Amino acid sequence: MTPADLSLTVLHAVRRAVDDGALRVDVPPRVKVERARPGGTGEYASSVALTLARPAGRSALDVAGVLKERLQGAPGILAVDITGPGFLNFTLRRDAAGDLVRVIGAAGASYGHGSALAGTVVRFADVTESRARVVTDVVVGLLRSQGADAGFGGDERIPVRPGDHLPGTLGVDAARWSLLRAAPQDRALDGPPLLVQHERNSLFRVRYAHARVRRLLVNGAQLGVRPAYETETETGYETDLHAPGLLGVLGDHPVVLLTAARHRAPDRVARHLEATADALLAFQHTVLPLGDEKPSAAHRSRLALAEAAGTVLAGGLSLLGISAPDQI
Repeated sequence: MTPADLSLTVLHAVRRAVDDGALRVDVPPRVKVERARPGGTGEYASSVALTLARPAGRSALDVAGVLKERLQGAPGILAVDITGPGFLNFTLRRDAAGDLVRVIGAAGASYGHGSALAGTVVRFADVTESRARVVTDVVVGLLRSQGADAGFGGDERIPVRPGDHLPGTLGVDAARWSLLRAAPQDRALDGPPLLVQHERNSLFRVRYAHARVRRLLVNGAQLGVRPAYETETETGYETDLHAPGLLGVLGDHPVVLLTAARHRAPDRVARHLEATADALLAFQHTVLPLGDEKPSAAHRSRLALAEAAGTVLAGGLSLLGISAPDQI
């Protein structure tokens, strides 16, 4: 179960509570879930009960209790706990990681695309300044990835600090990253450092991480290790425990794309790709057997997780108009 799936599950619980008369409130358009904070339980939490308490004329604890009754036993949820003044905390089932990997595998580069903005029509002004044009083009793509009808020929403008688009000097990928990685209202990144193959170069890290995934898949095939997430085994569970950071960023990807579209902020996608790359690079050394170690279900599961990370990196880079090389 992804955070987006969990958000929809909680929203459906609110709607059911309203439909059966347990709550008298307007159903919100969406419900926010986030990773559980210190003092909470499980992996994710939501403050929706606190938000609904006042319009419902009830305490947040009462509202949380109503929602908990309708969330227990939902697919993908192992447990629902109420903490503090009325926070809902969610513990996901052990196979949630496997479900996530399989969802990413099925969706491919379209993982994170959705219909949350279906029915929304956005028309941007035809801009000529080079950075504004690049940013607006990417925002149009992000909006379309979430179901919106987006294009040009209108009046909306994104506030963008001007910057030179220099594909002839930097190459297409570095030129676009320099304009998109910084927030639109901030100064664009300096171009020359983006051409250096070094870990301090954020573009290099992201593209290198994707290339590492491709190499892991090739090396795995040579060792007879094929990607297959096997959560039924103890070694499959071990994968969950060894890569919580990577699982977290992969699960967050749909929310990041939707938020970037809503806020007209391609830099959020770029930053998320950096976080994904960093988590993958920290995890990569555990993926394949080392030395005399024999291939196992754990290695197949880890390779499947790495492959999912590569898919997210490729899909995100594609939305930014940047290539994802198989080797660097």
